[in-house]
Amino acid sequence: MGFVSDRRAELGEFLKARRARVSPEEVGLPSGGRRRTPGLRREELAQLAGVGVTWYTWLEQGRPINASGQVLDAVATTLRLSSIEREHLYRLAEATPARLPRANVCANELVFTEILTALDPLPAVITNTRFDIVQPNQAFSDLFHDWHTLPCVHKNLLWCLITEPRARQQLLNYDEEVPYLVARLRSAYGEHLGDPDWETDLERLCKLSPEFTQLWSRHEVAACTPRPRHIRHPIAGELHFTVTELAVPAYPDLLLFIETPATQETRERLPLTRRTLDPANA
Repeated sequence: MGFVSDRRAELGEFLKARRARVSPEEVGLPSGGRRRTPGLRREELAQLAGVGVTWYTWLEQGRPINASGQVLDAVATTLRLSSIEREHLYRLAEATPARLPRANVCANELVFTEILTALDPLPAVITNTRFDIVQPNQAFSDLFHDWHTLPCVHKNLLWCLITEPRARQQLLNYDEEVPYLVARLRSAYGEHLGDPDWETDLERLCKLSPEFTQLWSRHEVAACTPRPRHIRHPIAGELHFTVTELAVPAYPDLLLFIETPATQETRERLPLTRRTLDPANA
């Protein structure tokens, strides 16, 4: 019952956050003067979606009521949800099938190592959906070596960006990357509500970072998409990459990130990021 309760509570918070994002003018309603909260009122959303006000109120309150796909689709359309937001909504409302069983294991750590090594000199890393670093290749470790100066509970891409001063200084599009990663984390969280590892990590990160707490409260969700990453490297100078994310089908909770030079200048400077094999630099 606790799992259902957590999921329903998350559903209610998500709906409230998305409702606050839609202005009356966007859906053809008069603004109605000063409002206590931004966005649509519950009764306005219910009317536009063709559902009962009481039913929708109960949905936002996290009550265990049934929600058909047709009704949820009407709510999603009214809230102007993107495809990834719709998927998140259906998952939280338990209106989609349970995740399919994992495929038979067709890879292992040795295979991961070989794939990552083959991608070198492109920086690449395998993480889980919480962005814990499972395995990097050497090019990735070299490029981001000095982003790991503080003691870590565990190595995690998002934790590193938020807590490491050098990461914040050297990632030039920090204000785009961090909200995106938090939104990706929120998307994955829908499948892990109540998981002790997830809940503990989120609690720690909220205590560590008011910035993360604020971003997490937005209930933003995002799909994976190729995106730019701009870095100011202490030796190589400004570097511009395109980050591509690939799924690992045999392991639904694993992701492969590859940094591809976005400019010829970056491709030419990339060797300057490599560290020597001197044990003192290991």
